[in-house]
Amino acid sequence: MQPRRRQNRICGDTMITKEISYKSGPTALASNRAVVLETGAKDGIKHTWRGFIKHYDDFQANLTWKFDWEDLKRQGFDRLVGHLIVNSVNGFWNPERVDIDWTDTNQSISKELGGGNFFGYVLTFEYNLTAHYSESPMPQKSAFGLPTNIFYDKMFVASDKTDGILNVEGKKLNVNKTFLSFHSDYFSTLFSSNFKERQMKEIEIKEVSYDDFGLLLSSFYPNPQFPNDHTVEKLLEMASRFQVSSVVGIVEYHLLNNSKIGYEKMLWMADEYGMPKLLEKCISQMNSLAMAKKLEKSPEFEKLSDRTSSLILRRLLKSL
Repeated sequence: MQPRRRQNRICGDTMITKEISYKSGPTALASNRAVVLETGAKDGIKHTWRGFIKHYDDFQANLTWKFDWEDLKRQGFDRLVGHLIVNSVNGFWNPERVDIDWTDTNQSISKELGGGNFFGYVLTFEYNLTAHYSESPMPQKSAFGLPTNIFYDKMFVASDKTDGILNVEGKKLNVNKTFLSFHSDYFSTLFSSNFKERQMKEIEIKEVSYDDFGLLLSSFYPNPQFPNDHTVEKLLEMASRFQVSSVVGIVEYHLLNNSKIGYEKMLWMADEYGMPKLLEKCISQMNSLAMAKKLEKSPEFEKLSDRTSSLILRRLLKSL
């Protein structure tokens, strides 16, 4: 099911929600040892269902579900709300419901059901969940629940793994030169023996804000923060300036698989920042004169390269 937008009337922010439902097939449970009954995945949610029968305790069914929704978290969703229901196909108990309201990505549910000298059960379970993603102008918190400026400060604390200091807007950022050089051609050159900066104890990075620079580095530093629709354009701008091709690749993946950004802007970003897979996808979607006219009226149209404009024209001629 595709994500749907709704208006949050309390705070005025736009919310994206994604409804995810799953139902298992009938599964037999007869073992007195814990066994995996099912593993599965649905729309960014992975689960493992285990169970056993407690022969020593009135033959109760002991059931556990482990959920991992890290993939949803990477898309920008930060909360799951809904319920899980487990059923006895044999009719040994009424459907049991467990309410869910999660913000952590790894969760477990356990239930003990049945009893009465039964040696086996046939079970099904289902869940109905709504993933929530709040669209705020800029991310107010990191994945660790800290305000972004505090998160950046902690990220750049000196340690036995740092060997260089960058100065951005008067703030000192302790970094590992080798790590930065591996990811960035800009820093590889900056820290090379041919540049005087290599010998400097502290290197100033000019004409960039601390928040923007922190956003870029946090996308590939240990414990990376994943892009969302509000950060992708700034990330691309910064990745282009500091020559971090891996960040462009991460953003391209987000835009290809998770983004809700409009077609015209998506096309321009693919063209401007050299994302070939995204550009190919955008061009393949150009299939009507009305779509072409809408693109022509957009502010992004004049920014497109001649090559991309030519590819769009060819695609449009083929589709007519």
